[in-house]
Amino acid sequence: MTTPTEIQFKDVDLDRVAESAGQVVVFVDAEKKLDAGARKVNSLSRKALARFVDGDVFAAMGPGDVHALDYPAGLAATAVLVVKLARRPSVDEARKAGAQLAKKYGEMDMLVLAGNINRAEEVAFGLAMRAYRFDAHKTAPPKAKGAVSFMVSKPEEFAKAAAPLAAVAEGVFFTRDLTNEPANILTTDDFAARLAAMQELGLDVEILDEEELTKLGMRTLLSVGQGSDSPSKVVVMSWNGGGDEKPFALIGKGVVFDTGGISIKPAAGMEKMTMDMGGAGVVAGVMRTLAMRKAKANVVGLVGLVENMPSGNATRPGDVVKSMKGDTVEIINTDAEGRLVLADVLWYAQDRFKPVGMINLATLTGAILVALGHENAGVFSNSDALSDAFLKAAKAEGEGAWRLPMSPAYDALIKSKIADIKNVGGRNAGSITAAQFLGRFVNDDVPWCHLDIAGVASVGSETALAPAGATGWGVMALNRLIADKYEG
Repeated sequence: MTTPTEIQFKDVDLDRVAESAGQVVVFVDAEKKLDAGARKVNSLSRKALARFVDGDVFAAMGPGDVHALDYPAGLAATAVLVVKLARRPSVDEARKAGAQLAKKYGEMDMLVLAGNINRAEEVAFGLAMRAYRFDAHKTAPPKAKGAVSFMVSKPEEFAKAAAPLAAVAEGVFFTRDLTNEPANILTTDDFAARLAAMQELGLDVEILDEEELTKLGMRTLLSVGQGSDSPSKVVVMSWNGGGDEKPFALIGKGVVFDTGGISIKPAAGMEKMTMDMGGAGVVAGVMRTLAMRKAKANVVGLVGLVENMPSGNATRPGDVVKSMKGDTVEIINTDAEGRLVLADVLWYAQDRFKPVGMINLATLTGAILVALGHENAGVFSNSDALSDAFLKAAKAEGEGAWRLPMSPAYDALIKSKIADIKNVGGRNAGSITAAQFLGRFVNDDVPWCHLDIAGVASVGSETALAPAGATGWGVMALNRLIADKYEG
């Protein structure tokens, strides 16, 4: 997998600054106060830094913005990177500063004179997150990146604070890699194998094959993948770090490629459907993070892995399939397949694990893009307490999320004439009727959220902490939710 940039925290040694090659980073606040590191650079550069700080360009910079002073006299460095940042920045400001530094970071070493800047670990996190590149399938060997080191006043304390953030970055990168992979590489077999490999981190991983799924009665899930040569699977990942209490459950849609099945999608843009396993990717990334930071909680992650293909054996529009729960489903549109996968896995998670709560994630509907664009995931829930806790965690991590309504009134749109329910309800309220469908497979006494991440899992332009492509949205928020609500 893509490995986040390794960042070292070292004691302040300003005598090294003059000879440091590559890039030297200094921080200056809006009041133009130079700390010890900035004063050293200013002295070495014959007061070039002070002249820049007194100019119009620095005045126009916002918190976290970066400007390069190239080839400074008096230093071996190729550039001095000036970061406008308060000594006590907010988390968002610190991460933004790191992300902006990542855009300047490349093959050269980077020495960051963080001195007494609070939240230097968040600056480092922002740098690591934004420095992600997915180049696994490029034939040219990747150029080696330079070393990054932070000079801070108490390196041991900052390294300790940075450790759980490094685990989050690992989880996010794992999610991004999975979501970016083409479907001929990330088959259901390959996906399951990558998850099984996380046993070395301390996760218990179990893979249920088609024979076992048939015995369990997961007919709606199996109906999605029956047109494909790739076998359908359910992978169960368990992290048991919290004692004897019941686990919290995360459930992910893992459609490794979605043609739409018999209800085939238009050719234009279909290549983007490699990201239709984004929900399963987020669950995998969260489980990786929990294992790497040794979370003191019990969490189970379940993902349904299928491929939706047209063939002579594919499910047809109009077919009726019985779910694991026992409800019958009239399949009106085979391109509304994610809810069929999740229905069985949600029911299985409750039946086997008796979880204290559940959150499922899925790139489920195009309608959520119409409603919320690429800025927010849709949140649907039967529990104010759980949805409020998730929204609080998402806001704290800067991951956009917005709650939309659920109501029995919408059930009329998915009422079937020949079965208990149908899998689509027409254009009106498309994201809500999808949530209503899933809610039918959740027991009333189980707190549950459905996150529709179709607009945020993979985007066409860069975000605050990610280049264009897979974002890893949700790993940070769910990790924080578990830390805040379920760790003792």
